[in-house]
Amino acid sequence: MKEVLIKVENLVKKFDQIEVLHGLNIDFRAGERIALIGQNGAGKTTLIRCILGLYTYEGHLDVLGHNPRTDRTKILHNVGFVPQLPPPLKTTVRELLGFFSQIYGVDQQVYKDLAGRLGLDVDKHIGKPFLKLSGGMKQKLLVSLALGHNPQILLMDEPAANLDPEARVVLFDMLKNYREDALMIISSHRTDEIEHLINRVIEMDLGQVTVDKAFVLETNKN
Repeated sequence: MKEVLIKVENLVKKFDQIEVLHGLNIDFRAGERIALIGQNGAGKTTLIRCILGLYTYEGHLDVLGHNPRTDRTKILHNVGFVPQLPPPLKTTVRELLGFFSQIYGVDQQVYKDLAGRLGLDVDKHIGKPFLKLSGGMKQKLLVSLALGHNPQILLMDEPAANLDPEARVVLFDMLKNYREDALMIISSHRTDEIEHLINRVIEMDLGQVTVDKAFVLETNKN
C-alpha cells in the first residue's frame, strides 16, 4: 500500500450555516491519478480549496504530514495547483515568473519552456498584466507554473479549460509522463479526455463521496 499524502477525516465545510461538505472521510495516496467528478455544487472545488488551506473547516485534514491552515507554506512547496477560473492578477507576466522563480528556486526558463510546449511564447507577452492575457494564454501559463517545480501533489480544477485542441493534447501528454510517485487529482466534466491518465474515480454529490473505485481503461485487443 502506497503512502497516504492527503488524509481527510470527518471534514465539514459550511458557508453561512449551509453545509457544503458533510463529514468527508477519504485518503489520497502517492501514485494515484484521480478523476474527481460530479455535478456543479457537488463540493469538488470546495474540497480542493480546503486541501490548499484557502478555507477554514471542521474535522481533520492532513496534507504531507501538515495542517493546511497552519503549515500552508510548507505544503504549497510540494503542491501544484491549476484553478478552474484564472485569478484576476494585475501583476505582469514578468513579475509573476519572477515570484514563482524566487519562491520555488526554479529558473524562469523552465516555466517558459513548459508554456512554449503548450503553444505560448511567454517572451512576447512578458510585459503584459496577467489580467490582459486571453483565456487560453492564462491557462497555459498557469499550467506551466503548476508543473514547473515538479511537485509531489498536483491539484487541477478543469485544467484543459480554454485550451486549444493542440494544447490539450500536449497537456495530457505532460500529465501522462509526469513523475510516477506523484498524486494527481483532476476535477473534470470531460472524463473521456482523462480516462487514459487515471487509475481511480471519485464521484461527489451534495458534499459527499458517492463513488470511489479503481479505474482500468478497457481497450480493444483485436
